Amino acid sequence: MRPLRALLIYIIAVFIGGALVAPPLYWLVQWIAHTFPHLIGSKIATAPFPRFVNRAILGIALIGLWPLVKNLEFKSLPEVGIVRPRGQWKRLGAGFLIGLLSLAIVAGIAFACHARQVNERFSGNEIAHKLLGAAATAVVTAILEELLFRGAIFGALRKVFHWVFAMVISSMIYAILHYFESAKTTDAVTWLSGLQLLPLMFRNLGDLHTILPGVLNLTVAGMLLAWAYQRTGNLYFSIGLHMGWIFWVKAYAVVTTLTPTADKWWWGSGRMAIVNGWVALPVLLGTLLVFGWKTSNIERRTPNVR
Repeated sequence: MRPLRALLIYIIAVFIGGALVAPPLYWLVQWIAHTFPHLIGSKIATAPFPRFVNRAILGIALIGLWPLVKNLEFKSLPEVGIVRPRGQWKRLGAGFLIGLLSLAIVAGIAFACHARQVNERFSGNEIAHKLLGAAATAVVTAILEELLFRGAIFGALRKVFHWVFAMVISSMIYAILHYFESAKTTDAVTWLSGLQLLPLMFRNLGDLHTILPGVLNLTVAGMLLAWAYQRTGNLYFSIGLHMGWIFWVKAYAVVTTLTPTADKWWWGSGRMAIVNGWVALPVLLGTLLVFGWKTSNIERRTPNVR
């Protein structure tokens, strides 16, 4: 049960460590902004404290990823899904295209039903700039999240449990972590401010209307990403698929907007509009089933998997 113990310690360390690091990080940024204003933009200097908590948690998660992998007794990069890229570009590209196509279906349904419309708030140059940013975010986020959630967490859980159970549990963790609320506070920042914010970040999880169907959709998405890793033996297809999804999520929020009469719960809204509405669930389930059917004859060769 050592993998479970290592995962639990990692999760606790990420949240507690991020909460403790956030106040001094916030004070450091304020000091730099005051002393050397040309070094830090006003957007960063005026960012609310909860954003520093989120960034600190993410930073601790990334810093702790390699120690986590070592403690989980992974002895090489291939054991966490990273192999030499030679010969893997087709998998990466296929995953990316499937990610784009699956969410393009959701977007097409929304436009056909007049639930979304073109966002005319941005100019062509602004849209192009934001799409480039979306592409960069997609690449970085997909690689990091696949290493963490599929390579490390799913990989660790399947050392202990059957891979199907590990797939479901790791996907639920992946989905729930996307629904932590960015809590708000106007209190003065103290050493304990980060710890005081942590319970507020979990408030969303008690409101089913807020987290559904988004958590269900992301759980299905996580299952597809984990299944792809299980079937292909490495993370390239999963990374490509994840990249395609993230790019669509970002682009969809920029290029389109919800029509005034559309039901937000059905069609989705906010920063993850295309994946947090009920309309996305059958499309993601269909993609999951088609992937399973098309890859049913593929046998994984990676050892130490139940």
